[in-house]
Amino acid sequence: MNAEKKKRGDEKPVKSSQWKDVCWRLWQNKAAMAGLFVLVLLILCAIFADVIAPYGIDDQDLSRRFIRPCKEFPMGTDNFGRDIFSRIIYGTRISLRVGLFATAISAVAGTILGAVSGYYGKTIDNVIMRVVDVMLAIPSILLAISIAAALGPGLRNVMIAISIGSIPSFARMVRASALTVKEQEYIEAARSIGAGDLRIITRHILPNCMAPIIVQATMGVAGAILSTSGLSFIGLGISPPTPEWGAMLSAGRQYIRDAGYIVLFPGLVIMVTILAINLLGDGLRDALDPRLKA
Repeated sequence: MNAEKKKRGDEKPVKSSQWKDVCWRLWQNKAAMAGLFVLVLLILCAIFADVIAPYGIDDQDLSRRFIRPCKEFPMGTDNFGRDIFSRIIYGTRISLRVGLFATAISAVAGTILGAVSGYYGKTIDNVIMRVVDVMLAIPSILLAISIAAALGPGLRNVMIAISIGSIPSFARMVRASALTVKEQEYIEAARSIGAGDLRIITRHILPNCMAPIIVQATMGVAGAILSTSGLSFIGLGISPPTPEWGAMLSAGRQYIRDAGYIVLFPGLVIMVTILAINLLGDGLRDALDPRLKA
């Protein structure tokens, strides 16, 4: 008995790490979990599109044009007799690729600019922020349209156009965090022991900015996917016959009266995807908010 009590007394309470607490709060958010489930499902569809899709992306058969949704074609066929379900599955690859890569590019570039601007301040801060202000004066979608029109349609050009338009939001957010963090006592302690600027930025300032960066990046993926669909819809994004959701909407709009399902299903997929990512982003924001900690 004494040995058992001693053993219990020697045991120290295990404190969960910060990220375990974040994961637990995210797990408790049912809406965020629903969004995460849909997002994982879309990622699996993109990875295993060759297995899931019953037809190829451009398998044309004019004898089966405008077949309404049925057992063989769950989402019907388009004006070229192509299976809409298969094209939507393959289109998941395009939309997620553009969303993830464009957001990653803008997040890295914006984080670097914001951290440098907030840490050094003065002239460097003024120059960087004035450029960012000019970019913010132009709506991001209009800026993306201008860049895409100059570069021409294509997957790479769409990524470049969307990523440039998203840089200012990351830059201003990281700058605001850096201005707050650089005044903390541990930054002064790091300087006093001879830590260089690069070490302070990478080891002390950026780690404390990760929470808002993660939330902004999550929301940025949804915005990038929506911008990609918009650019493709007006002919400045992914060119046919590549199955991109916005391009499918654009190609099917002339048949909306007689075969509305051609635009219904791509539109629903875009809506569900954006909603799922936004729900996950809201959940991450709540989970990472330090004011919600017990």
